[in-house]
Amino acid sequence: MGEFKVHRVRFFDYMPTAIRAMAFNAHTERLALARMDGSVEIFNFTDHYFQEKVIPGKDSRSIESLCWVGGRLFSAGLNGEITEYDLENLRPKYSMEAYGGPIWTIISNTQGTQLAIGCEDGTVKLFEVLEEHIQFERNLDRQKGRIISLSWHPSGTHIAAGMMDMIRVFDVPTGHAVQRLLVDRGFGGSKNRETVVWSVAFLSDHTVVSGDSAGKVQVWDGHTGTLVKTHLVTKWDVLALSVSKDESSVVAGTSEGTVIQFQFIAPTLHQQQDKEWVRTRTFKNHTHDVRALAEIETAIVSGGMDTHLVVRPLLEKFDEKSHASGLRKIHFPHRNLVSCAKKAGLLLFQFPGQLELWRLGDSDGHGKPGDRLPLKRKPEKLLLLKRKGEDHICCSALSSCGGWLAYSTVSCMRIYRLQTDNNNISITKVSKLPKVLRSAHQLCFSSDSSKMFAASSQSSVLVIALTQSECKYVHTLKPKSGSRQPIHLMTTSVDGKWLAAANSDCEIHVYNLQKLKLHCIVPVYGSCPSAMGIHPTTNNLTMVHADQQLFEYSIVEKQYTDWSRKLQKQGLHNVWLDRDTPVTHVTFNQKNPNQVVLHDMHMFCIIDQSLPLPDQKTQFYNQITLRSLSEQERPSHLHAFKICKTFQDLLCVSLLDDQSLVVVERPLLAITSQLPAPVRQKKFAT
Repeated sequence: MGEFKVHRVRFFDYMPTAIRAMAFNAHTERLALARMDGSVEIFNFTDHYFQEKVIPGKDSRSIESLCWVGGRLFSAGLNGEITEYDLENLRPKYSMEAYGGPIWTIISNTQGTQLAIGCEDGTVKLFEVLEEHIQFERNLDRQKGRIISLSWHPSGTHIAAGMMDMIRVFDVPTGHAVQRLLVDRGFGGSKNRETVVWSVAFLSDHTVVSGDSAGKVQVWDGHTGTLVKTHLVTKWDVLALSVSKDESSVVAGTSEGTVIQFQFIAPTLHQQQDKEWVRTRTFKNHTHDVRALAEIETAIVSGGMDTHLVVRPLLEKFDEKSHASGLRKIHFPHRNLVSCAKKAGLLLFQFPGQLELWRLGDSDGHGKPGDRLPLKRKPEKLLLLKRKGEDHICCSALSSCGGWLAYSTVSCMRIYRLQTDNNNISITKVSKLPKVLRSAHQLCFSSDSSKMFAASSQSSVLVIALTQSECKYVHTLKPKSGSRQPIHLMTTSVDGKWLAAANSDCEIHVYNLQKLKLHCIVPVYGSCPSAMGIHPTTNNLTMVHADQQLFEYSIVEKQYTDWSRKLQKQGLHNVWLDRDTPVTHVTFNQKNPNQVVLHDMHMFCIIDQSLPLPDQKTQFYNQITLRSLSEQERPSHLHAFKICKTFQDLLCVSLLDDQSLVVVERPLLAITSQLPAPVRQKKFAT
C-alpha cells in the first residue's frame, strides 16, 4: 500500500439541515427531497440511490411540501409561494404568490391536470397545470381554520383536508364541503390542546386515514363520515403518512423517530373475508422526528430532523438476500464540498452561506505507522468569505497553487485573487467578469492556474483565461449529443491538454483544450459517473460509477485500456460491489504511476494496477492477514485493491504534491451532538 504522512482533518464543521418533505415519482423512479434550508435534492432510485441533482437553497425560501406532476416538480412553503423548478438548470423556474398566507401542503390529482394547496387562511386553492406554468382556477369552500394537510381521491372528484380537530371532505366539481370528521383530542392534560391533523390519505374505496398530534392513526369511512378504527401509536405526534401503490399498506412517521406500518389484512386465519387495518411492524431508524415518508414498491423511505435519508427494504418483496435488500442510510452529499490546493497545502470548505480557507498544519517528526506526529505548526483558518445575497452557494473551487478562488450561486459568480505571505493573506475580487459568466453548476481550474472552467447550461463548458488582474472569456465547449442535462463532474489533465465533463445523462465528454473542440465521447454506461480523474502521466481517464463499476479509458487512443478490459472481463469483487456509498473522489500518486487513490464515505482505497486483480475466492480485506505473514508468503496473497478503514465518515481524501495524504473526516457523532434534543422517551429502569 505504501506509507503516507496523513493530515487528519476534523475542523470542517459540515452540518446538513433537517429533511422537511419528500415526493416520489413512480414513473421516473426519482425521489425529490427538501431540506429546512430550502435546498432540493433529486435521487435516482434506479441507479443505486445516487444523488444526481442538487438545487441550492435560498434564505427566504421555505418548503413545507413537494409534488411531482409528470416530470415537473413543484414546492410550496410558509412564504406563501408556489415554486416550479427547472431540473435542467438546477434553479427555480418561477415562483408565484398564492394569496392565501403561508402554504402548508401541495398535492396534484392523479391525472396531473390540477394542483391543490392548503393555506393558512382556511382555503383550498386549485390551480390548472399548463404546459409552461400554472394558473389559478378557483377556491373550494373557505374554512375557519388553517388547512394543514390534503389528499386527493384517485378519481379526482374529492379532496380530504386535515385541519385543527377535524377533517373536511370536499366535492371538487362543486367546491362544497360534504363531510366533517371530528377528531378526538388526546387524553389527560392534552385534552385542552387542539389536535392537529398533520397528514391524511384518501384511498380508492373512500377510506380516509389520518395521523394527528395526539399520537393517533385513525381510519374513517369517507362515505358516511364515521370513525372505523383508532390506533394509538405514540404519546407524541404522528407527523407523516404514506400509502403503497396498491393501497394495501400505510406507513406512519412519529416524533419518536419510529416508522409504523399498517396493512389491510384479515386479523385471523379464520376470517379471511373480513379485512381491516392492522398494525404489523415498527421500524426505529431515526433518533428524532420523522417528517417525511414515501412507501415505494420495495422499500420505505424516511427522513426527518436527524438529517439522514433512510431506505428500509421490505424483505417480503425480495426472494433472497441481496445487495438491494440491505438497509441504506444516506448521510453525506454525493459530491465534493472540499477543494484542495495540492501545491500550496490549502483546503477550501464549502458551506451554504460561506467559504472557509484553511492552511494545513506541519510536522517534521518521524515515527512508526499509526503514530501521531507532533505539530510544529497548527492548522490555521486563513479566510472566512461570506456570500452576497440570499442564494446559497452551489459550487466552489480553489486553484492548485492556492492563488485563485471562485464560487457560484444560481444568480451570480465571484472570482478572487489570493496572495499568501507567511501569516498574512490578501484577497482581491475580480471586478469585471465576462457577461456570459453568470453562474455555474461546477467549477475547476487548470493545473497551471491559467484557466478556469465553468459548467453552464445544456452541458456546455465556458473556458475563462486568467491573468494577474483580469479574466477573459475564451470559448464555449459544447457537446454534440444535444443533452440538456447539467454537468455534475469536471476534471482536467496535469499537462493542460484535456478536460473531461460528465452530465446526468451518464455522458462523459472529453475536450481538447489546445484545439478548443470536442475530442471524443466515452462510451455511455448505464450508471451515472460519481467520480473521475485524469492520470498525470498516461492521460488515462479513470471513472467510477454509482453502481461501483470502475473503468479506465485512454483519451489518446479513444478506447478502454487493457487493464480496464481485464477488470471488466474478470469482474469486480462482490465485497466491492456491495458497498452502499458511492466513490466521490479520484486522485493519483505521481511518484507511483500504478496507484490510483479513491474514497467513499467509509473507506479509501489504493488500487495498484501492477498487482493481480482479486477473484471472488480472494480475501478482499486482507491487510491484517498480510501483516501476520512473512515476506516470503506475502506475494501470493497480494491483490490490487488496498482498503483502509482507519478513517471514517470521509468527506475528502486527496494526495498533495509533497506525497502527504489529506483525510477530511466529519464524524456522525459530531453531527448528532449538534441536533436539538429528541422528545423524551421512557426507558427501562429510569
